[in-house]
Amino acid sequence: MFRVIGLIDMDAFYASVEQRDNPALRGKPVIVGSPPTQRGVVAASSYEARKFGVRSAMPSVTAGRLCPAGIFVRPDMEKYRAESRVIMEIVAKTGAAIEQMSVDEAYMDLSPFCQGETADDSLRLALPMARQIKAEILETRKLTASIGIASNKLLAKLAADHKKPDGLTVITEAEKVEFLRPLPVRALHGVGHVTAEQLIKAGLATVGDLQKHPSDLRELVGSFGPVLKQFAMGEDDRLLDLSGETKSISSETTFLQDTADRQVLRATLKEQAQEIAAELDEKQLAAKTVQVRVRYSDFTTLTRQVTFEDSTSDPLLIYRFACHLLARHKLVHRPLRLLGVGVSNLVPPQQQMLLPLEITLGQT
Repeated sequence: MFRVIGLIDMDAFYASVEQRDNPALRGKPVIVGSPPTQRGVVAASSYEARKFGVRSAMPSVTAGRLCPAGIFVRPDMEKYRAESRVIMEIVAKTGAAIEQMSVDEAYMDLSPFCQGETADDSLRLALPMARQIKAEILETRKLTASIGIASNKLLAKLAADHKKPDGLTVITEAEKVEFLRPLPVRALHGVGHVTAEQLIKAGLATVGDLQKHPSDLRELVGSFGPVLKQFAMGEDDRLLDLSGETKSISSETTFLQDTADRQVLRATLKEQAQEIAAELDEKQLAAKTVQVRVRYSDFTTLTRQVTFEDSTSDPLLIYRFACHLLARHKLVHRPLRLLGVGVSNLVPPQQQMLLPLEITLGQT
């Protein structure tokens, strides 16, 4: 069977929902996030704001400086999640197996419905289904989506990004190497800032440079080299994760002012632990791994975690483990801009751990 993978990606999702619900925002540079007068980051921005260079995860103060006319709207995650559920129901009506990546993005396995005489014929057979999904979302939700279609996850993602907003792109097997050639190396899955810098220093700035390189790149990026070489040629054997399981749960707080105040940090950790525990109980899960994340004023970000044989969904234990990590690794040696707690390694609830943990944040 020929593989036919689609990726649906809602266009500027948070900002588009706000513009739909408030006609006064339509056509305006909308920035979803904390106002520039407060500490925080941009969660999303409309295409009108992106023209000024505003991007997700950018400090709000920077976004305000780049786009003085920007209209800041505080995020309403419950509204976005509710909208996401409706959109994913539209996608699910096709019968395709779905791997949802986030509230606004999901892979679809269209292979069973799109089998032609060749691999590229099969990919083109997915176009009517993709058009139908886009049309129903536009008609019923008044939102636009971009869809990419290809033989694997790597190419489907790149196709979805190719002609946003409201795009529909197919990357055929015959065209994939040529399509990839001019793209920057950072466009490939798994290539972050550090890896990109290493490649560029070696004279490999584009995917085409990787394609032409005689080796498997192991000497430049270690064990990731052979996989990266495959990605550069448009080959990706990753399967869709159809388990639908929650992999992790987290909560983060960006402070209005950097702080090392133990009382403030303790209160923040307790609130985050309670929020995480409530979601664990709702989903009937428990965690074996607890993680803390801190960010300092210079945006240096550190994470530390601890894993136990037993699991827990107890907010007090999650809180104490977070305190333990902060103390053990001396993370509060200077004021924090951001503090977060996360849990992973999730399992069905079992006997809760009874380990007493006496370490408190005051000992850091």
